[in-house]
Amino acid sequence: METGVISTYVGVSGGQVHLPAGRWGNIMWLFLLFVAVPLIEIALFIKVGGLIGLWPTLAIVVITAFTGTLLMRTQGANALMRLRQSMERLEDPSEPLADGAMIIFAGALLLTPGFFTDTIGLLLLLPPVRKAVFRYMKARVHVRSFTVSSGPAPEPFENDDIIDADYEEIHPARRGIGHSGRH
Repeated sequence: METGVISTYVGVSGGQVHLPAGRWGNIMWLFLLFVAVPLIEIALFIKVGGLIGLWPTLAIVVITAFTGTLLMRTQGANALMRLRQSMERLEDPSEPLADGAMIIFAGALLLTPGFFTDTIGLLLLLPPVRKAVFRYMKARVHVRSFTVSSGPAPEPFENDDIIDADYEEIHPARRGIGHSGRH
């Protein structure tokens, strides 16, 4: 079995994530996804439009886009708060990061017109569904290395004309310069 590699960089952390998959298998799944989703959406638009009419169908699509945007904003803010808390406590940030990524993906799906994408987007906005997806992905993704550093080391200057220094501005009135002491 071939292994695909995804290089990650999050803040000051980096590592490699290895996903078991073949090159052609990924391309075929992507191709099927890009063909199947529009076909499903077209079929659903025709069916729903035939049942309830054009304007109610379009209204549902617009309402789900607005509702999804509002839900994404509130849940996204909560996910960001959980991510900050896990970073402050020096805990594993993978679950809050995945949570935030799924919320963003759900928002993109909800903004895409269609019933199928709206359904997937709304499901991803449900915390139990996100937890289940996270557990599924966590079981399939194997992190082989992960490093944390305080950032890249500064490069030494090769130019002798540069002097790195701190300064403090001293005003003449504070030093007593320009005053003879006589009034």
